Amino acid sequence: MQEIKSYTMNFGPQHPAAHGVLRLVLELDGETVVRADPHVGLLHRATEKLAESKPFNQSIGYMDRLDYVSMMCNEHAYVRAIENLLGIEVPDRAQWIRTLFDEITRILNHLMWLGSNGLDLGAMALFLYAFRDREELMDCYEAVSGARMHATYYRPGGVYRDLPEQMPRYNESKWRKGKDLARLNEWRGGSMLDFLDAFCADFPRRVDEYEVLLTENRIWKQRTVDIGIVSPEMALAWGMSGPMLRGSGIEWDLRKKQPYAKYAEVDFDIPVGVRGDCYDRYLVRIEEMRQSNRIIKQCVDWLRKNPGPVIARNFKVAPPSRVEMKRDMEALIHHFKLFSEGYTVPAGDTYAAVEAPKGEFGVYLVSDGANKPFRLHCRAPSFAHLSSMDTIVRGHMLPDVVAMIGTYDVVFGEVDR
Repeated sequence: MQEIKSYTMNFGPQHPAAHGVLRLVLELDGETVVRADPHVGLLHRATEKLAESKPFNQSIGYMDRLDYVSMMCNEHAYVRAIENLLGIEVPDRAQWIRTLFDEITRILNHLMWLGSNGLDLGAMALFLYAFRDREELMDCYEAVSGARMHATYYRPGGVYRDLPEQMPRYNESKWRKGKDLARLNEWRGGSMLDFLDAFCADFPRRVDEYEVLLTENRIWKQRTVDIGIVSPEMALAWGMSGPMLRGSGIEWDLRKKQPYAKYAEVDFDIPVGVRGDCYDRYLVRIEEMRQSNRIIKQCVDWLRKNPGPVIARNFKVAPPSRVEMKRDMEALIHHFKLFSEGYTVPAGDTYAAVEAPKGEFGVYLVSDGANKPFRLHCRAPSFAHLSSMDTIVRGHMLPDVVAMIGTYDVVFGEVDR
């Protein structure tokens, strides 16, 4: 009888579970993985190089397009780096708004992960539930920035504008009318804070629905329990962060260990796993959504009671209001100079990191005193995690590779930056 030889095959980039642009070269012995070689670079954005040719304030929008599921968290790291070099004080209200939107972004990211990972492993209904709930929070993005995804809402010195006093409402159409329209507009009668209050009161019930579908589902557990075990030592050796690190039992979260924005003033817990498998990482992300909901509630309470400015009043860095610009020649000059050539940043270097939904997203920024970065480098969690693929999936079956890619929660905009 002829001996079976190992063979090499491409997994992706056209495979739906390869999340768009991952080409994974697999060496297989039957259906057992002998070696996995991730090939990246099919979505190269050149963000780091482009940032060196543009004024500092014109690169904020590029950050949204790195991890395009965690847009405002990317912006946060970049504007914090600029603020470190400029020595700008950010108003309290802006810091609370940033904390609020970082957690809204975390829920958005985890809902996308939950829906797409469930779809990869055969749980099709979950995708529809997760995207139904994402729509509510995408409306918050749109209400403050005008864009559903690429917001460019965070600015050096604060945020673009305050939260709206009136949440946008759905209009009647042939798809939305009668009772359906009334249900969709039920939470939208007041301000964004009223809307978020209603969302936070309802969201735990929705997370319970996801758990009913998955947590004790025997097929889900067969696909995730004891699959892709990452020991604490391995997680540290590969530079993992976020749910990948916490799923292995290491309680490391920048929001607690190196607080930024207003995380030192809110109460929340850090969920950790025990076994470090795909199932533990699923449970960690589910619990993180509940904790994000707690943080959003606390931010809403503070923002209700404390009005104030949302951006530093420094016209060298932040633009004057439209009213001032049209009445005052000095303000008009500041506005023109700011948007035509930006501002110079003192020479030096800094590293600013945030606890993004996927892990530690950091920006290393070097300035030579000009109006554009001398060097910009992003520390992307997905890139560090993907590099461990070969070590983790060896000996697993081919379908387990799909579970492993899903549990990494990779987005290739930040891998191929």
